[in-house]
Amino acid sequence: MCEYINKIDTLTQFVILMHPKEFQKTKNGTGRLTHLSLPNSKIFIGIDFSKNQQINEILNNPNNNCYTLYPHEKSINLNTQSIKDDSKTNVIFIIDSTWPCSKKILAVNPKINNLPKLSFTHTKVSNFKIKTQPNEYCLSTIESTLCVLELLNKHKCENISRYKLDKFLDPFVKMVEYQINCVVKTKGNSARYKKPSYKQSNR
Repeated sequence: MCEYINKIDTLTQFVILMHPKEFQKTKNGTGRLTHLSLPNSKIFIGIDFSKNQQINEILNNPNNNCYTLYPHEKSINLNTQSIKDDSKTNVIFIIDSTWPCSKKILAVNPKINNLPKLSFTHTKVSNFKIKTQPNEYCLSTIESTLCVLELLNKHKCENISRYKLDKFLDPFVKMVEYQINCVVKTKGNSARYKKPSYKQSNR
């Protein structure tokens, strides 16, 4: 999928926390595609990041404003609220995992869980056709990141061209198309395959 990646330079730093299950399933999941598309991003694989030196340096840096992208009743809704701060760097932690596993990651990482939470509202339907979402409003990691980028643009936290935003999901779309084609081919081969018959020999 690398040939379809369109990199976007951002002022915001994105930190992707990938659950090991996501890493084991596929090396070109939406979390990794997001990381490859954003030069100003880091990706870490694990569950407990409390002793991760790089993450703690980011969290403890007084020049950073750190947030966690996760729905919460007290979250900052990016549709209506801005996090623009010219004096500091915005850092957004994104959890790349299933919802149950995301809760586990937050539970064992109180520093990340206690960060101000960001959320957004949308009417989009996920294009992750090969994977069943738990609810209609659920989006993949790369789709959620696009929503965040569009809203950061809206609040002048970023200055990303519409063309680049429109191309951001290209590797994701191609990945889905590729996997659907693999399923179709597999089904086609299964339909053409006839189980050989064996006649019992008389001895």
